[in-house]
Amino acid sequence: MKVVEFGGYAAGPAIGKHLANFGARVVHVESQARPDGFRLEYPPWKDDRVEPDMSGCFSYFNDSKHAVTLDLKSEAGRALARRLATWADVIIENMRPGVMARLGLAPEKLLEEKPSLVVLSTTNLGQTGPYATHPGFGSQLSSLSGFTELIGHAGGPPNFIYGPYIDLIAVAFGGAVVLAALDHSRRTGQGAVIDLSQYETGLQFLGGALLDYAATGAVAHRNGNHDPNAVPHGCYPCRDGGWCVISCWGDDEWRRLGEATGEGWATDSRFAAAAGRRTHERELDERLTGWTRTRNDAEVMTALQAAGVHAGAVRTMRDLFEDPQLASRSIWQQLEHRSIGPQRYRMVSYQLSKTPGRVSRPAPCLGQDNELVFRQWLGLAPQEYEELAARGAFA
Repeated sequence: MKVVEFGGYAAGPAIGKHLANFGARVVHVESQARPDGFRLEYPPWKDDRVEPDMSGCFSYFNDSKHAVTLDLKSEAGRALARRLATWADVIIENMRPGVMARLGLAPEKLLEEKPSLVVLSTTNLGQTGPYATHPGFGSQLSSLSGFTELIGHAGGPPNFIYGPYIDLIAVAFGGAVVLAALDHSRRTGQGAVIDLSQYETGLQFLGGALLDYAATGAVAHRNGNHDPNAVPHGCYPCRDGGWCVISCWGDDEWRRLGEATGEGWATDSRFAAAAGRRTHERELDERLTGWTRTRNDAEVMTALQAAGVHAGAVRTMRDLFEDPQLASRSIWQQLEHRSIGPQRYRMVSYQLSKTPGRVSRPAPCLGQDNELVFRQWLGLAPQEYEELAARGAFA
């Protein structure tokens, strides 16, 4: 499968990474004048050198791919982009609505040249509607999609969640719909233009709150770590600076927590039923905190899980790289990047039994594969390639 990406950052390229990890030939298109934003705008950079080929962020989202540069403001560059598009089976783009058309790469025009082509446009708000052209990133999408309103303490300001969260929800939808469209194309010869709104994909995780409003008119608001059903439900400090999340979803689970802690307060009749625990939730959290503070996060998690209580240690970034569960499933795969050096790449979080995937090559440097892609894969003659280079097509 041949895939060409126009765009940058997370939402489009992460779909291409998933496909590349399972064998697709993915070409990431940038320009020397305007490389992918992850190369220069987001840390970390090797040795703090803000240079296109030193970006860990870009590298993380673009392993297993090939990279080319094209000046899409030049006629020669646009002509090559159209040739690249007709070479591909799939186009993925995440530019603002209208940009591809202005570059002479409107999806409908591309399908006229290659009717079997699958084109996925993944944008903030979709291709249509009153706000379609609004620019933005993950934090804006999380706010628009309702997440931010639900995070934070009651009466306090809404809190951001990690930036590209909505982008990566959209990646799961995008990967699935590309494969469905490609299957249809291979069976019928008919391609597709897919309009994926990242904003809309974020709504799926708010199903309960949306249904509650539709049914009762109740508007969900932030309430710290409290939950309308589970009690206790929170994140509790542990020894050595760690934290552990704990939640009890019924009276039987509460009794198991009490047996696991062995504390006298756990048998207090005020806490026996959920209604009582909620009435005295502040006191209950204080007592539970007194118990968790005497143990590290792993000890708390292990003891409570053994008793059948929902509990999980809060992991740091260092913990994730050392986690034996992730290591056993080869999530981290180390390769040598030619500018950054050794880097651990993340394999996508699923495997296929008969055709397992892998991180097949380190992320490419800017324009690293121009000759390979245009001369060998597209078949440009040496003289034609040199003439196009002289005209600035690869700038």
